[in-house]
Amino acid sequence: MTLHRRPLGRGRWMAALGGVLMVVGSVLPWWHVGGTPGITAESGNGLAGSGILVFLVGIATLALVALPYAAGDRPLGLDRWLTFAILAVAGWIGFAWRVVELLMAGAFQFTTPAEVLTNGPGLWLAAIGLALLSRAAYVMTRESAYR
Repeated sequence: MTLHRRPLGRGRWMAALGGVLMVVGSVLPWWHVGGTPGITAESGNGLAGSGILVFLVGIATLALVALPYAAGDRPLGLDRWLTFAILAVAGWIGFAWRVVELLMAGAFQFTTPAEVLTNGPGLWLAAIGLALLSRAAYVMTRESAYR
């Protein structure tokens, strides 16, 4: 027995975790170049360019997970797997567009293999968050329509 009127299913838990990872990943650095003696360091996060779409998808995902609790006992048409899938597609488009922009600008320059992970932790967190949201939309297709 649970005290909640509407317990979160596994898919919505995954979507909420993905939303948090996307928001945190958007604030952390996505790329870093320079920083050696004589070269100034430049970096940027996911709030620039089309990366802002990943941040907005993260916020929208968290709002969508909380929406049934705010609406009361009425079922909502937005609270379906298709809405989460559309958000995931929009997030992947913004993410891919931003990565291509950064590739074209030469922002991914690594001197050691470890810098692939350390120069852009936000990029990796945002990608993991988008993958979780995508998986959550798939899991939601297996849940009952009437929770």
